Amino acid sequence: MTNLFFDDNGSFKAGSVLSSTSATYQVELSTGKRTKVKGSKVFFSFEQPSPQAFMEKAQAQAAELDPSFLWEVAPKDEFSYEDLAAEYFGDEETNIAKAGLLMKLYESPVYFYRKGRGRFKAAPEEILKRALEALERKRKQEEHKKAITAELVAGTVPPEISADPIGLLIHADKNSIEWKALSDAAAERRMTPLKLLLELKAIASPWHWHVDSFYAENFPEGAGFPDTLPQPPEGRGDDLPVSDAVPFSIDDSSTTEIDDATSVTHMEGGKTRIGIHIAVPSIGMQRGDPMDLFVRNRMSTVYAPGLKTTMLPENWVKAYSLDEGHLVPCLSLYAMVDDETMSVLSTDTRLERIRMGDNLRYDQWDEQVSEEAVEAGTLTIPHAEDIRYLWHFAKHLQAEREAVRGRPEVKGKIDWFFDLEGEGEDAIIHVKGRRRGEPLDLVVAEAMIFANSVWGEWLEEHGTAGIYRSQRMGRVRMSTVGGPHDGLGVARYSWCTSPLRRYVDLVNQQQIIATVMGEKPPYERNDSDFFMIVAQFENIYGLYKDFQTRMERYWSLRWIAQENVKQIEGIVVKGDLVRFDGIPFTQRVPGLPELPRGKKVVLDILGLDYIGLVLEVRLKEVRDEVQELGDEEPEEEAPEAVPEEAAASAAEAGAPEAPAENPESAAEPAAESAPESDAVMKKECSAFFLLMLER
Repeated sequence: MTNLFFDDNGSFKAGSVLSSTSATYQVELSTGKRTKVKGSKVFFSFEQPSPQAFMEKAQAQAAELDPSFLWEVAPKDEFSYEDLAAEYFGDEETNIAKAGLLMKLYESPVYFYRKGRGRFKAAPEEILKRALEALERKRKQEEHKKAITAELVAGTVPPEISADPIGLLIHADKNSIEWKALSDAAAERRMTPLKLLLELKAIASPWHWHVDSFYAENFPEGAGFPDTLPQPPEGRGDDLPVSDAVPFSIDDSSTTEIDDATSVTHMEGGKTRIGIHIAVPSIGMQRGDPMDLFVRNRMSTVYAPGLKTTMLPENWVKAYSLDEGHLVPCLSLYAMVDDETMSVLSTDTRLERIRMGDNLRYDQWDEQVSEEAVEAGTLTIPHAEDIRYLWHFAKHLQAEREAVRGRPEVKGKIDWFFDLEGEGEDAIIHVKGRRRGEPLDLVVAEAMIFANSVWGEWLEEHGTAGIYRSQRMGRVRMSTVGGPHDGLGVARYSWCTSPLRRYVDLVNQQQIIATVMGEKPPYERNDSDFFMIVAQFENIYGLYKDFQTRMERYWSLRWIAQENVKQIEGIVVKGDLVRFDGIPFTQRVPGLPELPRGKKVVLDILGLDYIGLVLEVRLKEVRDEVQELGDEEPEEEAPEAVPEEAAASAAEAGAPEAPAENPESAAEPAAESAPESDAVMKKECSAFFLLMLER
């Protein structure tokens, strides 16, 4: 029976001819499969041995051939495999030898270029040399990769991995030997690269992963401040008038950046002047100078339990912080208030100096300042009468906002936060809570909302460019164009009251001060740099908020372990999304039955995932109670840690301040926490180009 040796889509095969035409053959392979073979694909025919035996012997022949020797003896011009076979094998040439040679030529593309069916050309010597050198490098790299992989699988961490394990994950070069070796080892150990590095202690712990990866990604040059930054200018503001007000601040004991204070001055005729005084680091820098550029790059103070990376250097904070007893420059908003109605009769903005009074602390006085004590006038703390007046004023402001919102704000929600005793991951964890709407909380929150809304309208009235936050239909955005904030119930809202901690506030403050002083503001409405600040701030601020949320989730899990909590109560937010009681933690609970919003549930704790930052829980009980949830409750799961599966390529806004350092945030709905940086950037850029066209 006639047999054929042929090319089948790049692979060599042999089979027996069943039938043929002038152009094709019907061939049966050794497997019993039948196929049609074009005559142009056939190299030659043979009678013996069987197709299967032929292929086995031809492959054995190919394995014995040395491509480098074949290259030496092959013609330098184009040649056919048959010619080379005749010269190489001489009298010993057989069909098997020819087939073996053809196979070797095909599998040696470095040595021989294909020029057509069965025809080749030897590679030029210089090109072959470079190709062989590249192959040798690749071979050595492969050996090196396998050695690293073997070490990792065996439980040791080679220097190539231990040098920068965090960087290897967050800045993964998937073509690098280190990454390939780590991936191969992780696959062999049936775990993710991150889990493998944690198991081998290349990354010391999940805490180190969450913290170090954030700082490596967002502060690649370190979280400190370069020595080249300018010092706070001496004497700035010394020529400003000194206010007769006696301001005091309310913050937590951990607060070091005191950027707001309040004063109460009783006037004649049944009127009282309320002052809201804001620190002015902006007078110490100008647009484009080294400090401004540095702060613009950082954009905000970073807050997380046990961690704080300030926006401004410590010496700048000390120079402008509203510290007790210091004579400091400030931007003041004065509101003349009717004592009977609590209505605001007029407002006045001034750049001046104040002699700071007391720095009151929430954690020292909050429990004593109950609503009942305020109402009864029995407070025994510093500035008791001022606080009582401010509380009545705050209640009036809140009622006005609620009338605009069309609904009251939910009272009594507790904002949980952590007080860590000690440093780092071994700290002892204390969970604390601050109830929204308590007198001190309300006084500060309403004062800041009032100032931000008044200054937002003030900027617009004076034709001065500003950065606004607005909310319509539940969507929050930052923009250089003012709009209503439905969640707060104000016509305009512009962050101005935290310039020591947020760059947007600092920029808005620069704009206000310039206008007050009759000078040209640093930014015009159509300034492209102004648009970029908005987009950049949203992006960076969102990253910082994500980090705060990640660390709150981490410490929540650690507290559960510390206290050996086996069951935990929660409230259904929406669908299977549950907010847990007593900790700042929200997550989805798979398999949760459909329950109404606000329904209380009890969950058994089955496990803690410190990497993915999730609780493994099982529904134990559905309680009868239903808790009222306001529109500040999240309807989406809070951001978690970078998923370990995406760690290699890893890279909510409303402020990442800790509760103690952001009193106004308590009154802002969670819709403030939804970054829309991409949409904002697109919209702002579109607005900019339209303005350019108009010009």
